[in-house]
Amino acid sequence: MLETRERTVKKIHKLILKAYVGPMVMTFFIVMFVLMMNFLWRYIDELVGKGLDFGVIMELIFYGSSFMLPMGIPLATLLAGIMAMGNLGENYELLAMKSAGMSLMKILQPLIVVVFFVSIGSFFAANNLVPYANRKMQSILYDIRQQKQVLEFKDGIFFNGLENMSIRVDHQDPETGELFDVLIYDMGNGNGNMQTTTAERGFIRLSDDKNFLLVTLYNGETYETTRNYQWATKNDLRHHTFKRQDGAIPMDGYNFEHTDTNVFSNSQTKTIVELEKDIDSLNLRVNSDALRSYDRFLRQYLLKQDKNILGIMDSTEMDLSYKKPVNIADSIKLLSLDEKHSLYLEAEQNANESLSALTFNEDTAKEGLNQLYRSQVEWHRKMSLPISVMIFFLIGAPLGAIIRKGGMGMPIVISVLFFVFYYIVSMMGEKMAKEGTWNAFSGMWISSFILFPIAVYLTYKATNDSSLLDTDWYIGKYQKIRDYIKSKLNKKLK
Repeated sequence: MLETRERTVKKIHKLILKAYVGPMVMTFFIVMFVLMMNFLWRYIDELVGKGLDFGVIMELIFYGSSFMLPMGIPLATLLAGIMAMGNLGENYELLAMKSAGMSLMKILQPLIVVVFFVSIGSFFAANNLVPYANRKMQSILYDIRQQKQVLEFKDGIFFNGLENMSIRVDHQDPETGELFDVLIYDMGNGNGNMQTTTAERGFIRLSDDKNFLLVTLYNGETYETTRNYQWATKNDLRHHTFKRQDGAIPMDGYNFEHTDTNVFSNSQTKTIVELEKDIDSLNLRVNSDALRSYDRFLRQYLLKQDKNILGIMDSTEMDLSYKKPVNIADSIKLLSLDEKHSLYLEAEQNANESLSALTFNEDTAKEGLNQLYRSQVEWHRKMSLPISVMIFFLIGAPLGAIIRKGGMGMPIVISVLFFVFYYIVSMMGEKMAKEGTWNAFSGMWISSFILFPIAVYLTYKATNDSSLLDTDWYIGKYQKIRDYIKSKLNKKLK
């Protein structure tokens, strides 16, 4: 009997795994596709018109997708949990399992194990893959920004994508690429000289290695104006005609080149171990900068006349028992008008010097403090991701068991609402932590602290088959509260 029950439980667990893994994979790719489209939309202006190879674009998409993993995995876990348990509830399979004596936690046991390993995998992805992908993505975007636009001539419009050169064509043959009625203004000498070339037709294209602009023109004229330091009154104009003219102009910035990824190093491109080293060194740097800033301020500007107060003298020499407090206001009254004026001017000068010194040193200390905050935020972001994955599952699975609706309709709406709430709270906490208003722990874990009680509450409701989303249940509760208030009011009126 016991063996039969164990075999039944194993079959049920296999059924639940099949019901969950499929939606998990599907929703993961859907979520990553949506996030990737948002990523491409942000950089679409920088990608268009650069003549990028398909391989470069695919490389950017791959690294961009990897960078989006910390956002995609929790949302996919939430959506898959709602869909899987909603499908089981809608088909009364979940009801049959509970009728057989299985509790909700027993039913979710294999899914909890799966999600646990997913959360562990998300940590390694965020710690190892995401920093590498972020570094590569920043490198590719930088290279794309540095690359100039491809040669693209439009009829009757000047093309100014070349440095010190402007080209206008009346018409371009779309099949052969031949240009007609070509006009070229070339100011490439950099000394004020300008060369104007007109031609009936020709070809202008980049070389295969994109290092040279190859120009071939037919039946044209060239005008070159040469100017000297007396260009306003004296200049030379040279003119010649040609039947064919060939030229190769060196070009720079049209060939896509990869920049060393080590140049792009910040808190988002480092692992947990590297961030811990940075945090330790930045703590020392911030303390040292702050101490050096205020120590110099006190010694050189604020209290530079009284060495004993600053503790510069040896403790054996600092016998202050015989000294009495001095009333500075009474001492100033004894000074003459000229002495008071000189004293005030000196005080004003010292105040301005001390303010300048303190401002400069504070800016240096603040830069280190900002780097410290960002490193701490990234450290806690990596640590909080696995917990958020588990919390989203504990929200999604019980919620799916309660609403008992499968498909892509209701689960998507609920998932998006929860995720938007999570995202807004996370961004708010991250902003506060980076500004130093909150510590990094509070800022990066506040979303988990808020969602965890919700997950516990939903799990409790689903375990006890509570009517969380039953409108009749809420109407009944409302009527009971209303009747109770009415009875209390009637008693008071009597």
